Amino acid sequence: MKKEKLLNLIFSLMALVALWLAWLIAYFAVGNDIVVPSVTETFAEVGRLLTEAAFWRAFGGTLWRSFEAFLISFALGVGLGLLACVLPPVRAFFAPIVSVLRTVPTMAVVLILLLWTSPALAPVIIAALVLFPVFYAAVLSSLDGVKEEYGPLASAFDIPKTRQVFKIYLPLAAPPVLSQLGAAFSLGLKITISGEVLSATARSLGSMMQQAQGFLEMPRLIALTLLSVAVGLAVEGLFAVLHFLIDRRRT
Repeated sequence: MKKEKLLNLIFSLMALVALWLAWLIAYFAVGNDIVVPSVTETFAEVGRLLTEAAFWRAFGGTLWRSFEAFLISFALGVGLGLLACVLPPVRAFFAPIVSVLRTVPTMAVVLILLLWTSPALAPVIIAALVLFPVFYAAVLSSLDGVKEEYGPLASAFDIPKTRQVFKIYLPLAAPPVLSQLGAAFSLGLKITISGEVLSATARSLGSMMQQAQGFLEMPRLIALTLLSVAVGLAVEGLFAVLHFLIDRRRT
């Protein structure tokens, strides 16, 4: 196990080095700082952003909108996924809705939402709409697996349906769902920022990216992108630690 973890760490570091080398090659090949800025200049811009009050206000706004979308979609995904597992009509009703939400163009929905809502609300709604099918499918799949394995046994012992759901299905289905929370939040953060760019949401990372692109401030644009990626990775790490602690406590 330790050898496997060490190999994973080595390959992860190799991937980072490969990305750094690709950046250097692109920088020298293009020879235009407006198109591909240098690594040094970009990380210097990261340092400058971290000292700006405007960045932290934008960061807080984007993070809050991401958490709003995450919590809304998670609550709906768990609640409706549970109902769909227990009630076949609910499953049949939401099957086409989830399919539509999976395939509808995200940018088109943002443009429509801008006509119906505000620039501050549109990114939250679009992120929630993207995340809901993810949570719904994960919860339903996990519950179906538990139900298939333990349902006949629970019925044989005449355990009430309510007790089956809350004492057997949900506890056993929770770990696979929890393991996906970090990745889901990162996806939600990405969608939220994309929505902010299109919506020109005030006090947001998306708005700062849009302004940097408009003024051809490529180091600032890439620095904002790197900071957004860092936030997503940090939150994924926190959820991974939480999942590890819950698993450890269960065992």
